[in-house]
Amino acid sequence: MSEKSKEYSKKIIVTDLDGTLLKDDKSISQYTSDVIRRLCNSGHKFVIATARPLRAAKEFVANIDINAGIYHNGALIYMDGEKTDGFQIDNVITLIDKILLEYPQAAIAVEADDVLYSNFDADRLWPGNGFIYTNSNFSELIEKKADKVIIEVSSLEDMKKYQKLLPTDLYIQLSENKIGMIMNKKATKSNGISFLAQKFNIDVENIIAFGDDYNDIDMLEFCGTGICVKNAVDDVKVFANQICDTNENDGVAKWIEEFIL
Repeated sequence: MSEKSKEYSKKIIVTDLDGTLLKDDKSISQYTSDVIRRLCNSGHKFVIATARPLRAAKEFVANIDINAGIYHNGALIYMDGEKTDGFQIDNVITLIDKILLEYPQAAIAVEADDVLYSNFDADRLWPGNGFIYTNSNFSELIEKKADKVIIEVSSLEDMKKYQKLLPTDLYIQLSENKIGMIMNKKATKSNGISFLAQKFNIDVENIIAFGDDYNDIDMLEFCGTGICVKNAVDDVKVFANQICDTNENDGVAKWIEEFIL
């Protein structure tokens, strides 16, 4: 990259957390923190994009400069520390009532306002989560939007029965621990990045994304430059324009320092 392009092209740097920016022990090195600070001081924007909820990401990035955060893979977006429009589930109480009417014994949890509401003992799935609030009738969710609805399922076939109850703007996918995740179809990292690009008034060609796993593919394809860390899943690497060093070796920061700063 030329000195001229460094000087005149304001950029958005977007990175996944786990396996990409974070080391394997979930830490961020002082070197990486310093590079991010220099990046932001140079007028560029630094954004994290993660499947984690806000509460599960804050502790890892508390000491670095962040201009925006995309959480729950795009359902929730924070910009300059303030919640903005994400791609959430509207009228979630209506959806829950519909599910419970058809399946009264359904074990449901709802992520909303960085709290996990649940009608079952969710601590067995997420032990030690101090944000769990058990409320069997979900009355506190009236007029609230949700980031995701979580249903305990026994199999793929079990999950499909819930799929039939969903409106066309929602989808369900099977996750770990036999969990069905219901989300807005627009809740993707790339849609979150597109929203922020408009807010920051920066062209997509000047957005650089770093990732390592399957849920990063859409942003690697969407952004002007998609970069995988060397430790990324092999199937994901084919969607990247470049490969940088591993997460353990500060790959994201090294690339930023070499090509942006």
